[in-house]
Amino acid sequence: MESEVKQMEACEIPRQDMLPPTVVHLEIKDPSCDFECVMKAAKVKAESYDNAPRLLSWFDKKGGSFSPGDCCVEGEPSWLAFAQAKGADLTIDVNNEDYIFVFRMSHGLP
Repeated sequence: MESEVKQMEACEIPRQDMLPPTVVHLEIKDPSCDFECVMKAAKVKAESYDNAPRLLSWFDKKGGSFSPGDCCVEGEPSWLAFAQAKGADLTIDVNNEDYIFVFRMSHGLP
């Protein structure tokens, strides 16, 4: 992503009901799997739904960061509002919202 990574504000912590409607849960039990490892696993999972998914935004609760965005949009995390405005149609939720990756599928979801 070209956007600058921002540090979390209180309003940036998402709730399950805020996420785009198609949410796929992924569990990674390996404690040595860092952000890059988790992101790769989320991309592989998204590719199982579409051969060219586009990552629009992400959230890292453990690292306290997200991208893109820099503030809340009417109480909604800015990174999530950005993704929804760009046509997000798949969310990969890793380890119960420890990490969230929001994608747009090239062909849309059925």
